[in-house]
Amino acid sequence: MPPAIDNDEPVMKDREYRWFAELVRSHCGISFGTDTRFLLERRIARRMRELGITSISAYQYELRNDSRRDGELAALIDEITTNETYFFREKSQLRALVGEILPEALVARRERGTGPVSVWSAGCSSGEEPYSIVILAREAGFDPERDLRVYASDISRRMMKRARSGTYREASFRETDPALRARYFEEKDGAWTVSDAVKKCVDFIHLNLMDRSRIALLGAMDVILCRNVMIYFDADTKREVIQTFEDKLRPGGHLLLGHSESLINVSSGLELRHLKNDLVYRKPVPGLLRPDPWHTAAIRAIGDVERSR
Repeated sequence: MPPAIDNDEPVMKDREYRWFAELVRSHCGISFGTDTRFLLERRIARRMRELGITSISAYQYELRNDSRRDGELAALIDEITTNETYFFREKSQLRALVGEILPEALVARRERGTGPVSVWSAGCSSGEEPYSIVILAREAGFDPERDLRVYASDISRRMMKRARSGTYREASFRETDPALRARYFEEKDGAWTVSDAVKKCVDFIHLNLMDRSRIALLGAMDVILCRNVMIYFDADTKREVIQTFEDKLRPGGHLLLGHSESLINVSSGLELRHLKNDLVYRKPVPGLLRPDPWHTAAIRAIGDVERSR
């Protein structure tokens, strides 16, 4: 059996731990430090038990020989990723998206004679976020099939399978109005499945945020949501991912991060925008005057205070 995880001894030697931590970080950006070492060790041990592998070196051999990185490494990433989400999470931000950003983007797109607004939910986990966007857009009077196209991605194949099925248990509805659940979901055997009218408006894509070549297959985006994902990245990975988002956003496009996240010391390429319902980041439009940096810093400080309440 793999080394015990319930005693006071480390599960693996320091050099072995560093090898696993660097493998995960280089592949998908998730960073494990000394304070989270036990989590990585425990999940590796669990994966080894599932495979019947009895030594760390044997499991390293298995990973080294996963040349395409879509076999055992993908299974390990499934094991170690955190997938805590639910419908209508951080409602103020979703209200800003549907009530302020989406109407603006639609006007701009129609003036240019282009198609629907493109929204990318990056790191969507089991799919509650993109489905929430479609539901709120419908509630606000938009036609999701005509007005927007929602793309949703995650690195976990297990989560992508669950998201595509659109079936959820009670925990996913902790912030859901019962009327919305009755309107957009069908209950069967204690589980709720999202309606086809909502499901068909979301394209799910298995995607690694570190894989720029695959991300390049996505078109330019009007809105990117990457909420509560970068808290698991180190500073260098955050800069790399944010640069990818900046490249994918159209001028005037918006980036929505989690309320505990900011771009301080990460990037200066996006400007902070103070909407009625929330604070968001926007890619500058060439030729338009950017906000004074001191003013932007003041707004950011105010936002940090508001979010801490």
